[in-house]
Amino acid sequence: MHRVFINTDPPRYITISILGGGQLALMLARAASQLGISVRVLASSSVCPAKHAVAECCVGDWADPETLRAFAQDADVITLENEFVDANLLADLEQRGHTVLPSSKTMRLVQDKLVQKQTLSQAGIPVVEFQAIASTQELTDAARAVGYPFVLKRRTLGYDGTGNCTVNAEADLDAAVKKLGGLTSGLYVEKWCPFVMELAVMVTRSSTGETAIYPVVESRQENHVCSSVLAPAAISSELTKLAKQMALRAVNEVDGVGTFGVEFFLLKDGTLVVNEMAPRVHNSGHYTLEACDCSQFENHIRAILGLPLGNTEMRSPAAMVNLLANTTGSGAPCGIGEALAIPRARVHLYGKLRASPGRKMGHVTALGDSAEEALHTATSAAHGIHFKE
Repeated sequence: MHRVFINTDPPRYITISILGGGQLALMLARAASQLGISVRVLASSSVCPAKHAVAECCVGDWADPETLRAFAQDADVITLENEFVDANLLADLEQRGHTVLPSSKTMRLVQDKLVQKQTLSQAGIPVVEFQAIASTQELTDAARAVGYPFVLKRRTLGYDGTGNCTVNAEADLDAAVKKLGGLTSGLYVEKWCPFVMELAVMVTRSSTGETAIYPVVESRQENHVCSSVLAPAAISSELTKLAKQMALRAVNEVDGVGTFGVEFFLLKDGTLVVNEMAPRVHNSGHYTLEACDCSQFENHIRAILGLPLGNTEMRSPAAMVNLLANTTGSGAPCGIGEALAIPRARVHLYGKLRASPGRKMGHVTALGDSAEEALHTATSAAHGIHFKE
């Protein structure tokens, strides 16, 4: 029988411990609270976005084994809002009897993007052409093999474009390597992919094996950072079916449990290739909060607890626009009143106390008769919001 409480004496509610205290943890905690589930987070700062939505905010370093072991005590399930916690440390928790979902096995295959590409490619899932590198000579050889321009990427710890660098000519190689932290930080090469559209699919896979797939959406980027999402994507039913099949295959291949974001490039000839897979709830799925019967966040909670998954069908077309800071300064938002006055727009602020260029401070979603209409509404509301310097 499915329960959201433990039948002890006295009975107590399930406790989920989340590694990370950012906006994804915030929205996961809100979804859990609707089910009466207690949430704790381990964050690097006591002023993290998730603080006001959780039962307990623990401050510590998730790279420290002792901190992780102490945090894991009394947790019924441990989950993650990011892919930055070393898989070996997660395996240590599992060996001590804790349930970690996604598992250390899954994270080992996904958090290193080179290993992720190798895993998917070996499974026959189309990915962008890539090459491993470990020295300056290997980088030079790989660059000549894939041709210019190409993308140099960090294998780990890359987020919101910080781990990517486009290299246009051989003269740019040294600067690109330096920007990404040097060869010792772990880099690899990806061939330039002349896509016509970027797509994304959110897939939820339960610990019971049940799966739920969300609509295929179009993701629009600026400087390697998602700026907006249109749901559903304006593609054929055949492409929609193919993208969902490929996304589910990718998640199954890494034995993923929880909600995963799978990103695609659509090429001019109609070919789909996987760009990246994120082992967590994803920016491309924020629209599900308003547009779907069960959001990506609630389905993640359901999945890691083995509860029945919720309906992923859309109530109407929708769009999401990220609120990205333009300057460095206070995270205090301005223009909220004007944004809230726009019908069918919903404003989500993350409560971050400092803004910096490109940092995600919140997002705006909107419903509409079409995705483009919803995008216009969300964009109108988002343009009125800015953050104090």
